[in-house]
Amino acid sequence: MDLSHPPPLVTSVMITAYYNFLDTWNRVLGYETPTHHRQIMEFLVGVLCDDTHRGLLMAFRHSGKSTVVGIFAACTLLLCPQTRILILSAHTTLASRMVMHIRHILENHPLCADLIPSSRRDWASDRITINRPIGIREPSVICQGIHGNITGMRADLIICDDVEVPNTSNTAQKRENLRERLRELDFILSPNGAMIYIGTPHTMDTIYRTA
Repeated sequence: MDLSHPPPLVTSVMITAYYNFLDTWNRVLGYETPTHHRQIMEFLVGVLCDDTHRGLLMAFRHSGKSTVVGIFAACTLLLCPQTRILILSAHTTLASRMVMHIRHILENHPLCADLIPSSRRDWASDRITINRPIGIREPSVICQGIHGNITGMRADLIICDDVEVPNTSNTAQKRENLRERLRELDFILSPNGAMIYIGTPHTMDTIYRTA
């Protein structure tokens, strides 16, 4: 699916599909969907449909933004199983939490039963591969710390989840190193791929001013 210039109808249909996925998951958990979660989901879908395919999501602490992003990623795999997603965080342990969140949704969401492979070879805390068209080398979802090895990777959706934390931004040199590392993502992202930053500024000279 080419989302570089979607007509309004496609955008509307996509938002409805993502809303339905979100609401269904919350019903599985016994919750009602908060209004601001639907707003976050609409923003994320908008990033896919926007010409720049770039977005920065910042919300108040404990707002559930990472929760909604995980649901968004799982729904993207449902709608486009060939999608390759890279989760990037300040540390691999942070990134793996997002992968495990996505995996949990896929395993338990009633719409995702057909995505679960019979072989769980790539079904771990740092990578998962769903049932999808053959011939795709990268996992469906893989995670890495910001200073990990990403050479040779390709992704259609990159989610930078809390790449700016005190340990990566408390000096000018660290912030410059972080910006340089993030610039490398343009060489990983596929044409018409999307990149979404999620986080909270930890310094006045935050990378989110230019992300």
